[in-house]
Order: sequence, then C-alpha cells, then structure tokens
Amino acid sequence: MRTVLSLLLLGSALATAQQPDPDRLFGSAVEAQQRGDYPAAIRDYQELLKLRPGMVEARVNLGAALAHSGRFDDAIAQYRLALPDAPDKAEVRMNIGLAYYKKGDLAEAVGEFRAVQESRPADPQLAVLLGDSEVRSGKAADAVAMLAPLEAANAANPDFEYVMGTALVAAGSRRDGAARLEKVAQATGSADAYLLAGSTLMGLNESARARNDLEAALRLNPALPRVQALVGMARDKTGDQKEAEPAFREALVRDPNDFEANLYLGAILLKRRAVAEAKPYLDKALALDPTSTMARYESAMWESNSGQYEDAAKNLEAVIHEAPDWLEPHVELATVYYRLHRPADGAKERQIVDRITAEQQKQTPGKP
Repeated sequence: MRTVLSLLLLGSALATAQQPDPDRLFGSAVEAQQRGDYPAAIRDYQELLKLRPGMVEARVNLGAALAHSGRFDDAIAQYRLALPDAPDKAEVRMNIGLAYYKKGDLAEAVGEFRAVQESRPADPQLAVLLGDSEVRSGKAADAVAMLAPLEAANAANPDFEYVMGTALVAAGSRRDGAARLEKVAQATGSADAYLLAGSTLMGLNESARARNDLEAALRLNPALPRVQALVGMARDKTGDQKEAEPAFREALVRDPNDFEANLYLGAILLKRRAVAEAKPYLDKALALDPTSTMARYESAMWESNSGQYEDAAKNLEAVIHEAPDWLEPHVELATVYYRLHRPADGAKERQIVDRITAEQQKQTPGKP
C-alpha cells in the first residue's frame, strides 16, 4: 500500500515538475521576439496560451510575431481574439490594420485605420498609413480631404508630405503634388520622390524642371523602375538627343518591352536618317501599343523616309483624324502629298499648318 501511495505521489510530483511555468514561458517568448527569433517566440506564446488562453498581452505579442514572419492572416486572427478584452482596443485595431496593409488588402486596412482614427484624429503615423492606403486603393480625393487639415502641423514630416504629394498627384492637383514631392526629395535624398516628382512634371510639360528631378533620381538609384526611360524622355524634350539615346538603350537592356524607350529611340534614329536601324524599335513600339497616335505617327514618318508615300499618307491621315490640332502630322502630310503629285491636297494641308501655327502663337504671346 505504501509502495502504491509513493508511486502516486512521485507521479504527481513529476507531472508538476513537467508542467511549464507560464511566467518563464512568457519571458522566454519576449526575449526570443526581441532578438528576432520569431519561430521560437511563436512556439512559446502558443504554449503559454494553452495554459492561459485569456492572456491578452501574450496573444497580441503572438500576433506581432506572426506578422513579422509574414503570416498575416494568422496574425489578424490572433489580434481579433485579443480585441474584446484588450485594454487599448485602438492599438490592437492599429495592428490589425497594419497586417492588412502589409498583406496588400488595402480596403480592409482603410476600414481598420479609419476606426482607429476616431480616437486618434491627429496621429501622424496613422494619417500616413491611412492616406497611403486610400491613394493606392483609388481613393486619392479621400486621402487629400483627410490629410489637408493635418498638414500645417506635419509640414516638416517627410513621410506625411510624401503621402500628401502622391495623393494630390493622383487626385489631379499635379503641380501642388509635385512641389511637395520635390521638397521631400531635397530634404531626404529620396530617389523615389524625385522620380515621382519628375514624371509628374513631364506630364505638365515642365521638361527642364522634370529633367533635374529625374537626373537626381538616376544618380541616387539607377535601378529604379523606368528611371532610364524617363530620363531619356526628359533629355529628348529638352533638346539633348545625344544624351537621350544612351538612356533609352540602357532602358531597353533592363526592359526590352519598354514602350517609350522603343518609340523614342526609334524616333531619334529616324531623325538622323538611320532608317534601317530605327525600324525594329518603331515596329516594337507599335506592337506594344497599337492605339498610340505617337507610335503611328513615327511609323508613318518611317514610311515617308523610306519612300512609301502612299502608306505614309494613309497613316498620317488616320493620325490627323484622331488628333486634328497636332501640327507635325499636318506638316509631314503636306510634304507627302506634294511628293505624290497631289498639289491641291498639299496646299490644303499647308493652310491648316498656317492656321494651327497662328493659333499656337496666340497662346504663347511674345513668341515669334
């Protein structure tokens, strides 16, 4: 009888000894998390929660460790389990929003960030995350409306100003957006900010200013997507075709399917009468975007330079039908008509050229 009792007591003592200490498990998990050993932290938090399933701090920390490991859905599930008993519900919802943001589910991220903003209306980090989520989910106007009242207090915050700039650009206030992006770029040396500012200014035909920004982006990070092509376009539009050509060639090394690089390089080669060399680039551009009037115009120019006047006339007529006030196709079509011995049509095109030229001069006073 004593032997049986002794065995029972020994078994009970062994079971107690084998039972993990929750406080020790929590300390071990936190230590692992702090040194970046997330698998160990996840394992210890999961063991701890088997013992103390209502321990909110452990569950929130487990969510953070899972998010750091890229397991965003698992992290969100843990945060949601912790949310009802969390003393700071806004902080937990912020973590849920961040998990959605990092996994790319921007609609859900916006919903969570907006909920948090009710209790933290002036939080700049939250405003940045919410604004960026709204811009990237196609709600740039909402982002501008949310950010604008906070800008005066955050004008020196480059993250805030970057998101404000991107929001303004996407919402149609491109000049104001570009100005903010330039300010961020100059203050932080951000190649991305220079790139976006420069590409925006290109769309506003501010080619010299755009070139300065794009050249800065190229110096800071030559590996940025499309930076070579954009720099080439800016150089071309500022009359520096000699320097534009190597930029387009480098762009095509990086991406042979870059539409603008193919189009602009083909046009540069055509202007210097390298007709045979220009053709594959122009053909590639037209194949990449058959709807582009610029690509169709340059292809027509190639036909004209190759003596294929009938084809050139037909394609120039099609371009003019789509862009009747574009001067250059009218100029070339007049020349082609004369070469086809159609002087009446050529004279009619010359009259159109004179009219468009006069209208352009009225729009730019002081220009001869």
